[in-house]
Amino acid sequence: MHCLANEADTIAMAQSLAPQLRGGDCVALVGELGAGKSVFSRALLRALGVKDEALPSPTYAIIQPYEGLDFPVAHMDWYRLSSAEELLEIGVEEYLQPPWVAIIEWPQRAESLLPAHTYHITLKLDKALETRRWYAISGG
Repeated sequence: MHCLANEADTIAMAQSLAPQLRGGDCVALVGELGAGKSVFSRALLRALGVKDEALPSPTYAIIQPYEGLDFPVAHMDWYRLSSAEELLEIGVEEYLQPPWVAIIEWPQRAESLLPAHTYHITLKLDKALETRRWYAISGG
């Protein structure tokens, strides 16, 4: 795992990932509550050119679509869901293929739906220092 000393490091990590993303890509964020998934997501949305003033958590909407600089971006939060079937009923598959880039918090609720080209990012709180996080990234 790699260290994120503070929120600025989390934002910088998101900004470094953004240029690698293309339509059809997915970023799957796993971590407990407070691990930094929403901070990372908002920073990635900004780095992808999303200009919307407010970037609300999609916890209740489940899918929040945006227009990025080069492609549309869907920020999703699957926390309240219990199965892949629930996501299929609301048409999630549209957002998991080109031209969309999907950013998903709590992807473990329906991992079977994740596309082949998914960056898996795990964020963990540091129990000794509350501003520090640890992360691991795989896939892509």
